[in-house]
Formats: sequence, C-alpha cells, structure tokens
Amino acid sequence: MDVGRKVLGAVLIALMAIGSILLWLGIPVGWLYLVSRLVKSSQPSMGPYVLLLVGIPASMVVVGKGLSKLNRAYASLMGAAPTTRMRNSWMKSMRGERDSGRPRSVLDVVMVWSVALALLCFGVWFFAFAGSSLPT
Repeated sequence: MDVGRKVLGAVLIALMAIGSILLWLGIPVGWLYLVSRLVKSSQPSMGPYVLLLVGIPASMVVVGKGLSKLNRAYASLMGAAPTTRMRNSWMKSMRGERDSGRPRSVLDVVMVWSVALALLCFGVWFFAFAGSSLPT
C-alpha cells in the first residue's frame, strides 16, 4: 500500500470523526441556536418546537448518509469493501449466532468514540455549568 492511499485513508477517518461529532453535538446545538435566534418572545408558539423536532432528525439523517458514504469510500480504498448483504442483528433470533458476521468498520469505532465524547461533554456541562433549577 502506497503512502498516498494511507494519507487519503487518514483524511477519510478524520472526516468521519468530524462528521460524527457534528452528528451528536453540532447539529443539536446548531438547531437550538438557530431557533433561539428566530424566536422573539420568551413564550414562543409551537412553530419553533416543531422546527426543532423536524430539523434535528432530518439533519442527522443527511449527515448519517454522508458518513456512510465516507465509510464505503474508506473500505473500497483499503480493499475491504463488503461484497455480500448483511442481515441486521435485530432481525436475527437471540438463540442464533452471537457474532454479527461482519468485521468492525472504522465508522463503528468512530461512532462509539463520538457518542462517548458527546456523553462526556453532556456530563461536564450538566454537573459543572448547568446550575441548579431549585430555588435557593
């Protein structure tokens, strides 16, 4: 494997890491910021809430599709592209095989780490910066 493919593979991994952090942290915070700028009163109607409920999942689907394309590009670049269709683990019997039947992809690892980072950031915010809503 030449150096150019390794560098391109590292760039694809970095893009997957940035995209997964965007998925769990950037999109919700961005939509909350956007909707907060659109609302003029402290008691908004249902519109901003509906915008959040539709916008966040729709944006996450778009970014998730992009991450999937990056993962496929990485797999084909490194010569590990899947050739058969897989059956999802939730569609199998619990008494069946315990392994998923597929190797772990780079996107699997990146997503687990990004979720862990998002939970850590939430914990730090909640315990250090959120403050108490209880009356003092």
